[in-house]
Amino acid sequence: MGTHRRPKPPSRARIATLGMAAGAVSLLPTQSQAAPEPTVDEVRKQVEKLYEEAEGPTEEYNAIREQQKKLQREADRAQDRLARKQQEINELREEIGPLAAAQYRSGGIDPSVQLFLSGDPDDYLDKAQMLDRTSSRQAEALRAMQSKQREIAQEREAAQKRLKALEETRTKAAKTKEEVQDKLAKARKFLNSLTAAQRAKMEADQEREDAAAGVSDSPATYNGPASGRGKAALDFAYAQLGKPYEWGATGPNSYDCSGLTGAAWRAAGVSLPRTVQQQYDAGRKVARSDLQPGDIIYWYNSTQHNGMYVGNGKAIHAPRTGKNIEIVPLDSMPFFAASRP
Repeated sequence: MGTHRRPKPPSRARIATLGMAAGAVSLLPTQSQAAPEPTVDEVRKQVEKLYEEAEGPTEEYNAIREQQKKLQREADRAQDRLARKQQEINELREEIGPLAAAQYRSGGIDPSVQLFLSGDPDDYLDKAQMLDRTSSRQAEALRAMQSKQREIAQEREAAQKRLKALEETRTKAAKTKEEVQDKLAKARKFLNSLTAAQRAKMEADQEREDAAAGVSDSPATYNGPASGRGKAALDFAYAQLGKPYEWGATGPNSYDCSGLTGAAWRAAGVSLPRTVQQQYDAGRKVARSDLQPGDIIYWYNSTQHNGMYVGNGKAIHAPRTGKNIEIVPLDSMPFFAASRP
């Protein structure tokens, strides 16, 4: 029968070595869990998602800018009316001045006339009529002055309200613009994370997919069945093929989606409102089965994105940041509705 020896306890040095080894092993899973770099395809999807998310606030910005322009025109007109009424008051002052001087020469001037000449005639008019010390011509002039002063007070109040509303739209526009720019900056950050080779691969993949889907931004001339204004609108749109999308742009060097449709129909003699939603509201709705070349197509919903039907199941549109005006299959995005200007 053999003897059994108790194993020796490990030495301190061995314990330390084992501890270090165990520690190293315990670190391995943590190191392997570091977030992997996104693939080229993942980056492209993230970028496209950000570009798509930027379309909503882009159209909101366009609507705010239109409101801002309208308020600016109204404020300018109010200021013009204010200036004209002030000039009328100045002329009345010049007319009343000689009358007051003549009255002074003929027997003195009431102190209230002096008060009027320095400012508000209301108090003077009441006193002058009560005391019967002013001529009927002067009283008539003073009444006209009183009326003009009321008008100018109303005009001043209206102008101030419009200027306040204008300032509010400027603040709102700046906030919405910041939202769009933030999404575009994030998209650029994703793109800048790619190497040159990865960027080239992503662009090549995009071109290959576009070609397979029948997407093209190459120069072309419209030769479809449209006639009249529809043809004129499409001739203009085709002349923009290959020009870049730019949010908020209405041409002539770049466009956003509603900027392109608006410019195309304007070239055909039809004035459309600025935004996707406004164009949707303004147009006569047509069923998909009744589409004609030149009709405006709305994808996703009534507020986000639009283009123009060109016939044969295709449309022309200004797509998104980073792409050019192009021809695409009608079903390249979810069809929502169509309208005819």
